[in-house]
Amino acid sequence: MNNHNDMNPATVLLFGPYAFHVRQRLILEGEQPLRMGGRAMDILQVLVERAGEVVSKEQLIARVWPTSVVEEINLRVHIAALRRALGDGTDGQRYIVHVPQRGYSFIAAVRHDSAVSRLAETLAAPHHNLPARLTSIIGRDALIGGLVRQMPACRLMTITGAPGVGKTTVALRVAELLLQYFRDGVWWLDLAGSEDEAALLDHLLRNLGTDFSTLIGRHALLILDNCDHQRDRCAALVETLLHAAPRLSILVTGREALHVAQETVHFVPLLAIPKRSTLETVEEAMSYPAVQLFVSRVRARQHGISLREQDLPGVREICRQLDGLPLAIELAAAQIDALGLIGLQAQVEKGLQLLGQGRRTAVPRHQSMAAAIDWSFDHLTEMEQRVLLRLSVFSTGFTLEAAVSVISCANLAGSRLTAIIEGLARKSLLIQQPIRATVRYWMLNTVRRYARDQLERSDEKLELEHRHARYLSRTRNASGRALVAQAVE
Repeated sequence: MNNHNDMNPATVLLFGPYAFHVRQRLILEGEQPLRMGGRAMDILQVLVERAGEVVSKEQLIARVWPTSVVEEINLRVHIAALRRALGDGTDGQRYIVHVPQRGYSFIAAVRHDSAVSRLAETLAAPHHNLPARLTSIIGRDALIGGLVRQMPACRLMTITGAPGVGKTTVALRVAELLLQYFRDGVWWLDLAGSEDEAALLDHLLRNLGTDFSTLIGRHALLILDNCDHQRDRCAALVETLLHAAPRLSILVTGREALHVAQETVHFVPLLAIPKRSTLETVEEAMSYPAVQLFVSRVRARQHGISLREQDLPGVREICRQLDGLPLAIELAAAQIDALGLIGLQAQVEKGLQLLGQGRRTAVPRHQSMAAAIDWSFDHLTEMEQRVLLRLSVFSTGFTLEAAVSVISCANLAGSRLTAIIEGLARKSLLIQQPIRATVRYWMLNTVRRYARDQLERSDEKLELEHRHARYLSRTRNASGRALVAQAVE
């Protein structure tokens, strides 16, 4: 058993009350599947197969992350999650110990049961494939609670929102809370990395390890995550499933709704940020989810740290510059050790470069804020990309009339330009804000900086800045004439 490369893939490893079915990647406690993330299960397999030995941190990282450069903190996080899942330390039972300067060792007795192995195929599969959640969710209780209440009566729900706002986080938490409701389980499929032009239904069935006749008979919840770059095919798949599988419910995430029958759409808002007038006390500031998230993630790195009144302006400004986007706030908080609060505020105000050192275990689009926006930007049409870059010349909100005046050109004018701007708003890359009889649009700071960085490298920058300046001058002159006319009257 010391050489894990020699393990039979059908092996079942027994320890404590657990049975680890290696081939199925299934851990049972009695007859109940144990929920555990993929990385934690990889670590457990290495340690259990070498039970009694000390496995170095370098060996664990090389086995679990063979193609990535991973920091030791990532290993510690997954070891901690693994210990929690196993109840390590409960009732005096110990499984994994840290050996200082050397690594980790699995110290519980491990048995290889071939009789149980022969029964492995008949064991009930776990009723979900949800990834383990390693951090708390902040500021979404009301939204998640509402979605949980609606989902059982809803065949199709789509969760939309800006890049980095936490659509996947919300969807997975809703799914967790509904595990007991759906008799045949909850099944998650991330489409972000799928570029396969084959039928999406085949891709779904292959990843879930089932066939169509079995799927359509299930009372289950299916999560189709990150559908943006396959939106039309995803819409067709959803319509097929809704028609053929009357007991199947579907939860979709993307920047834009699918626009199919029976769809209920919910927008994930930005986390609330305190106004300057509410910064009198720490208690008031901590009532805002953006501040709660920032402080929570800082405390995860600097245990025992507390928010002080003199910190409030800096924390508020960081959250404001980052639009209350959870991903951006978490990426910024990860730099607190190196920069301190004042340095962090200064760097955040400079742009997105700071927000590029997230967890290396995260999916690529969540490792930096630029990568998150990249993923959305790359799936726009060429014209949509061009309009988004041009609109970054506006440092504040703008109307359609202003946009047409400043950024229009021969092939981007009138109704065509208006339609593209409205489409960017539907894709959550622009924010619509009705004000009296008109509608104003604005970009998140993070999106605008991304677009502005690219505009700076284009030949259109100077002309657009001049056109914008002339428009502002005309607007101010017109406002002045209106005020004079009112005074005369």
